[in-house]
Amino acid sequence: MQMSTRNLFKGTVKSINVGMVSAEIVLEIAPGLEVTGIISKQSAERLGIEVGKEAYAAIKASDVIIAVD
Repeated sequence: MQMSTRNLFKGTVKSINVGMVSAEIVLEIAPGLEVTGIISKQSAERLGIEVGKEAYAAIKASDVIIAVD
């Protein structure tokens, strides 16, 4: 797999919440550190996403906003 994005994180699927048209996938990319992504239900099925399986989170953002109280 080759990608142009620099923000690529390998993790383990921790949970899957499938809805009517989308699926929320939670990846644990380090102990206690999770990334959540929402993909189509069809994509989750096509990729064979399962709890405990390895997957990647590719994050592409043109802006990162940091805030404090």
